[in-house]
Amino acid sequence: MLGGLAQGGHAPVGTFLLAGIAILVGGIYLDSLYGLMPLAGVLCLMISVFFANFWRDPDRPIPQEEGILVSPADGHVMFARRERATGRRPSKEERESSSIETDVHTGDWFPQACDNPLEFTTEQRFEAADAPGPNDVWRVAIFMSPLDVHVNRVPLSSTIVAMEHRTGKGRRRGPFAAAFRKESEYNERVRTVLEGEDGGRIEVMQISGALARTIVPWTGIGDSLRRGERYGMIRLGSRVDVRVPASLYTPNVISAEDGNSEYPKGQFIKAGLDIIFKPILEEE
Repeated sequence: MLGGLAQGGHAPVGTFLLAGIAILVGGIYLDSLYGLMPLAGVLCLMISVFFANFWRDPDRPIPQEEGILVSPADGHVMFARRERATGRRPSKEERESSSIETDVHTGDWFPQACDNPLEFTTEQRFEAADAPGPNDVWRVAIFMSPLDVHVNRVPLSSTIVAMEHRTGKGRRRGPFAAAFRKESEYNERVRTVLEGEDGGRIEVMQISGALARTIVPWTGIGDSLRRGERYGMIRLGSRVDVRVPASLYTPNVISAEDGNSEYPKGQFIKAGLDIIFKPILEEE
């Protein structure tokens, strides 16, 4: 009965389900306490249904087309943008230099990208690319509402080569901007770098929202995962961003910024099922 739930969901769903049944039976055969027992039993059952919906984790057929990247999250596509790294998080030595740039919302930056920006060795500052460049990335941002499936899946068969947790600027765990706002990309977040079988890397960022305050990784550095395999979840509404080398992939989604009247909120996509990037095939 409790099949199809994500890790951590069986206990709360089962607890409130059994409590609700027990209270209802007690109210029928013992004493209803002026109707309070049935009311409490129904409330427990409603909470159990809410938790079951929140922790649901349906099985899905994973596309087998070669070279594609599947969505890591359920939700609407906020945007798909071509970007370029213009800075990176400073090392201890760089923090002592006068070149550090400080932003009240995003923190400290060293105004130079990593030597190889597409290796994603640390968090980088990205800006929109005016013209195509060799180190550009495509970023697809996916907004997950509180009603969507919250389990995240890896976009490609890969090994986790880096995983880091960063808090928001200014508070111990915040601040928490609403996930549909651009500023939310610097909420509390977990950045995961995945290296594919061909050696190429992509970056997936799990970002907390105004309600979602808990990112739960189920995997760690060194783990090898199949395309579409579950690797973590974010509790309540949130967003997930994916960055990939623009020289290797092209977006395969319709975003809210495209102005498509059929998708005013952006295309709704499902983790592990829908293709968000297709490979750029080399000319023969």
